[in-house]
Amino acid sequence: MKRLQQAALALLAIAVLLQPARSLAEYPEQPIHLLVPFPPGGAVDIVARLMSAKMSAILGKQIVVENKAGAGGIIATEAVAKAPHDGYTLLLTTPNHTINGAMRAHLPYDTQKDLTPISVVADVPEVLVSYAGAPYKTFGEFVAYAKKNPGKINYASAGLGTLPHVTMELLARRLGIKLTHVPYRGAAPAMTDLLAGVVQLKLDTYATSHPYVVAGKLRMLAIASSHRSDLAPDLPTIAELGVPGYEGVLWIGMMAPAGTPKPVIDRLAAAAQAAAKDPALAMRLRAQGVEPIGGTPAQFADLITRELKQWSDLAKSAHITLQ
Repeated sequence: MKRLQQAALALLAIAVLLQPARSLAEYPEQPIHLLVPFPPGGAVDIVARLMSAKMSAILGKQIVVENKAGAGGIIATEAVAKAPHDGYTLLLTTPNHTINGAMRAHLPYDTQKDLTPISVVADVPEVLVSYAGAPYKTFGEFVAYAKKNPGKINYASAGLGTLPHVTMELLARRLGIKLTHVPYRGAAPAMTDLLAGVVQLKLDTYATSHPYVVAGKLRMLAIASSHRSDLAPDLPTIAELGVPGYEGVLWIGMMAPAGTPKPVIDRLAAAAQAAAKDPALAMRLRAQGVEPIGGTPAQFADLITRELKQWSDLAKSAHITLQ
């Protein structure tokens, strides 16, 4: 009888030990919620919906996209950072994650410790565009004019601490020129004033700028990606025009709460990589100036580490502070 009891206890112990493994193997067992820290309709929201639809098919469970905008991405990020670490609440974020981490003194979460990288699913490279009436037609002419007229070129951004702001400040410092920053409350009014010549320069996306370039209202001077885009193969990169290593890219990455089991992270990363490689999805993304990536968790973690240092150094040298 004693031996039977011991055997029963041993089997129970084994069952308890195997239970988490069985649960992880069955992940996902319910819909997954993907929080997007921006309103519907923008590039990040479009990527979220296209990628989530493909990943839902791969995982066999629906990924529900929820727009939770506000506070420069902090509201959505905090919600995910404090969610259960079971793989059912995820975040789709952008460089606002590292900019906030580097430039804001107080956040309701730790940028690196409270969230786990899954995959950079896509990139949207910035394009340097100028007002058509500006006194320069090429990147080289712009640099020469800026050096002769320090502070006289106004550039627009969607607000203090946004990607177009910090990447333009980074470019100015790399070039050794002085530009005047004009922050707006969003990308739309910034573009309106650029088209009117109130400001002369902006880092924008290809999809947004291209129609105005075709209409002769804007000029594309260079692209801020590491390589030329298939959408504009004749447009040189800023790096090849004398600023080696420079990039201004709106990466779009998926994250989970810290402590999410590694098998769950690996499964999500594999699904993101498979979705990014899907030819039909890749074609739809590239048509809108979005490059599918599907990177690994380690690559994403390295990117976050690099950018936190880059933006921290820039904040100190350019005296940028965010409340």
